[in-house]
Amino acid sequence: MKIIISPAKKMNVDTDTFEAEGLPEFLDDTRILLKRIRGFGLEEAKGLWKCNDKLARLNFERFQDMDLEKCLTPAVMAYEGIQYQYLAPKILTGDGLSYLKDHVRILSGFYGMLRPFDGVVPYRLEMQARLQVNGCRDLYEFWGDRLYRSLVKDDRVIVNLASKEYSQCIRRYVTSDDRFITIAFGEMAEGKVRQKGTLAKMARGEMVRFLAQRRITDLAGLKGFRGLGFAYSDVLSDEETFVFAKDETSL
Repeated sequence: MKIIISPAKKMNVDTDTFEAEGLPEFLDDTRILLKRIRGFGLEEAKGLWKCNDKLARLNFERFQDMDLEKCLTPAVMAYEGIQYQYLAPKILTGDGLSYLKDHVRILSGFYGMLRPFDGVVPYRLEMQARLQVNGCRDLYEFWGDRLYRSLVKDDRVIVNLASKEYSQCIRRYVTSDDRFITIAFGEMAEGKVRQKGTLAKMARGEMVRFLAQRRITDLAGLKGFRGLGFAYSDVLSDEETFVFAKDETSL
């Protein structure tokens, strides 16, 4: 079972808590993207990132000075978003950390796909960014099916805890030989499950930590998740989507 998650925009450098355990698989491709972005002026880069002046300047300088092999932070420690706060890798034991290494993969517009302890540097490049490079119209075309092929080379059960923006770079290549399950977290309202962005990010992180702490490797075990008041709903779920709802009367 492989679990895919999204990265976060906000990143930090932490070379002390855990040591990076190697370089990303697609680092040569990352170098191509780095060279392309370094060729942009500040205003062009700001348009690519769609951010304010302060963030544009910060990231523009990051790309100009970037060294992809020095001062590396393990990916799971580098991202600071809500999902990663609730995943809380610092509190996991050795077995839990080993589980992350074996089962979790982080999708990235800049790095393609990361193992949790691959060494990374802070960057800004969302998968949906309209970056034309090497004759490709965007990053989805640039990465093609390579991320999917790497993901399924030793396991064809995929648990999707990533956003639509990121998961589609895997989903579009899924075949009948794969089992691709999207996890949805929501609250019942007017007979429908409504997903709220922040709460869903919290639950995704909680679920990854739940799976790691219990070393769960099958879909039946995944259904036992009860974090943040969510519970699996057999009624609302189907073969492609497992729904975890907050309103127990709907389960």
